[in-house]
Amino acid sequence: MDDFDKFQGTNKYIVSEALRNDVNVAIALGRPLLVKGEPGTGKTLLAHNIALGLGKQLIVWNIKSTSKAADGLYVYDTVQRLNDSRFGDKDVSNIRQYIKLGPLGRAFASEEQVVLLIDEVDKADLEFPNDLLNELDEMAFTVIETGDYIAARHRPIVVITSNSEKELPDAFLRRCIFHYIEFPDETMMERIVRVHFPDIESELLQASLKKFYDLRKIEDFRKKPSTSELLDWVQALIVGGIDYTAIEKEIPFISALVKKEQDMDLLVGGRRSKATPNVYRRYY
Repeated sequence: MDDFDKFQGTNKYIVSEALRNDVNVAIALGRPLLVKGEPGTGKTLLAHNIALGLGKQLIVWNIKSTSKAADGLYVYDTVQRLNDSRFGDKDVSNIRQYIKLGPLGRAFASEEQVVLLIDEVDKADLEFPNDLLNELDEMAFTVIETGDYIAARHRPIVVITSNSEKELPDAFLRRCIFHYIEFPDETMMERIVRVHFPDIESELLQASLKKFYDLRKIEDFRKKPSTSELLDWVQALIVGGIDYTAIEKEIPFISALVKKEQDMDLLVGGRRSKATPNVYRRYY
């Protein structure tokens, strides 16, 4: 695997050795990288930082419940053509002006290799994943309305994220490189926070990490705070000039960490969790 640019991470995205290796295996084999992990672990940011680290363009396809694989290639804007024929002065016989390439189509048509992020693949229907891989295997398509044939010059680096909302087909899984992003331990999380806040005081960092992981230990939490929420909270603490000693007694700016009413009730309503002896009731 020496004939391609290897991903090493970026100065804003810390990767484990296992994740770095899986990214590079996917690139070397030309396989999509399927990434799972709990919300806030950086699944979507991974693709952004692969593009940044390798100096490549990023194309993002945000999947919806109505998404179809064919729509990722191109769409024919019949409504615009009809409007132009009725109200405009364009030559509507030129159909090519009404063909809009989708994310897959743009990735295939690009003169340079791109990174293609297919975000939250499990939002679409059950047929979508297999249809998607068929399109990626073909790496070419014909625009039916014009007869134009578009073949990829370079296989895109494909990152597919999933929130495990649906079971993905076995055929789809067989053709992907898979990685589950584990939630960072305290050592890794300290590195992540320092990347974003290099000048943070050590006492504030250690106090905020301890409080954060204490909250994550509460068994009854509906939504445990994530990495992105920790970073928001730390930024709020820094901007607010909060001393680390205050965090030991209460949770300043708790709304940056806790996003469910039921979880807030656990902390401020007097009900204690069996998992964590100290439930922090005061906040501001």
